[in-house]
Formats: sequence, C-alpha cells, structure tokens
Amino acid sequence: MGDKSTWGIVSTVRGMAPDILRFVAYHLDLGVDRMHVYLDEPCPKAFNALNRHPKVEVRNCDDGFWANRKRERPDKHQVRQTANASFTYRKASEDWLLHIDLDEFLCPDRPVADLLDEVAQGTPYIRVRPEEAVADAKDLYKAYIPSGPDRAATVQALYPNYGAFVKGGFLSHLQGKVFARTGLPGINFRIHGLFQHGERLICKAELAEAALCHRHAPDWDHWLAHYRFRLERGSYKPGMTPNVPRDEGGMNMNELLSWIESEDGVDGLSAFFDEISGAHPEVRARLEQHGLIRHRPLDLDRKLAKHFPGSI
Repeated sequence: MGDKSTWGIVSTVRGMAPDILRFVAYHLDLGVDRMHVYLDEPCPKAFNALNRHPKVEVRNCDDGFWANRKRERPDKHQVRQTANASFTYRKASEDWLLHIDLDEFLCPDRPVADLLDEVAQGTPYIRVRPEEAVADAKDLYKAYIPSGPDRAATVQALYPNYGAFVKGGFLSHLQGKVFARTGLPGINFRIHGLFQHGERLICKAELAEAALCHRHAPDWDHWLAHYRFRLERGSYKPGMTPNVPRDEGGMNMNELLSWIESEDGVDGLSAFFDEISGAHPEVRARLEQHGLIRHRPLDLDRKLAKHFPGSI
C-alpha cells in the first residue's frame, strides 16, 4: 500500500450518455483512482468517451460479455450489478472498492483517501449513509436520521400523513452503500453489503465524514417515470418488510403505494410524493427546523466539461 489509500468505484449503469458521463466526471473530480463502469445496455457515445480516459475501465455488457463470464445474463438488474461488482473486487488493484449507482454521488467532508486512511485495520468494509435529494430544490438533500428511540417520532412530525409507513422518511434506501477493503478471500457484493464465504459479513463501521447524495427522485416527473418499474422490480417491489409491524397496521412501500394509487390515483401519488420528497413548502420548513437539510452543490455540468470536453 502506498502513502495514501487508493480507491475505486464500480457501477453497472444504464441511461443517457450525458447522465453517465456526469456521474463519472463527478467522481473523477473527487479523486477516484479508478472507475469501473459496466454499460448494462449499449450507449456508444458514453462508451467512446469513457474508453479514452486513463482512469476509466468501461465494458459493454452484451451477449459476448456474459458468454466470456460463462454465465447466462441474469434477469434481475440487481443480480447483474452485484455480479459485476464481485467480479471487479476480485481483480481490483485499489485498496478500497465502492459499489454505487448512477444516481448516487459520494460527498465527503475531506479527501476520500484521508478518510479511508483513518479506518481501523481489520475493518472489512465501511458504510456510507445516504442523503436524499429534496425534490424541486437545487442542491438540497434530506439528511439521514440515525436509527434510535427518537427516529419514529421525528419522522412522524416531519411527515404527518405518510411518515409512519416510510422508514426513516426516505423514498429509497437508508442502508447506504459500502466501501469494501480489497484482498479479502471469498467476498461477494450485495447491493448494500458484503457476503464472505456465503455468509453475510457483519460490520458496524460508518464513514462519519461522508454522505452518499442519492438523486432517487429529483422531481415529480422523474419519480413518476420510474414508478412502475420500481413498483414491480425495483426499490418498491413486493415482499419488502414493512416499517411498522403488520399487526399495528404496517404496510411495505409496495402495499402503501398500490393502496394510494387504487384509492386516489395519480393525484394521491402526487400528494404522497410532495410530502415525503420534501417538495411541499411546509415539509421543507420542518426539515429546516430539525436541522435536516444539507446543501450539496454537485456542479455536474462544469465537471463534465472539465473531464470529457466536447463529448456531449
């Protein structure tokens, strides 16, 4: 290991070339040593720009790619993501590897290498907690509310209509993502953690001076466009555990959203979104009062122009 910890990011992405290149440019600007990018569907414009950058390794996940891996292309995108992350882990030369998605942006308070240098030896991974974009607000994010005896009451106060059903007041995950220390045997990634030799690897360490800014639903149109996929196969899919026990009236996100839609249609979904996303002015004011708003200017267009000039 050198003087400073080296770190890489692995992502399996699908989307428009500008979004892919902004995501990569942002993390290059942050000082990442290596970006491992897997294009889940063809995007020639992104591939050509990424392929020319010395710190980016880009692969097209076409039929030949999966044939070379000697496996069928997994049907579920989550399985494709974790397969690619695990494959990258086993050959990574960086000291640490972070697996994140196209709508997630690492936001450290100090240089990432410095933070990772301070992680205790023997810590297999360290978790980065999310902050969730406030809808229709430039550069504002809702802070993570740590688990504890006061969280449920805080969430209920912030979101009086739907807070009881939505864990931690977030539309998406609270678990965040993990930096994995490389070189450990038998490691396989999951979306929010690691397995070692087939068993879940337990580690309570968290990277206190960093957040993962999650642009899960930056506005209503974006959320609605992704809603059906998420309800069927994504982050709101059936089978999740409810926030509140069922015998106390709890529903998981799939059941809650399906119920709202059946009762009140798109208008009902819009009211739910305005509350939980912080788009409603009164909700945003309550978040401010509780000290739960973070200002995180990502400056994506400037970083895109800097790292991939003339690519868009």
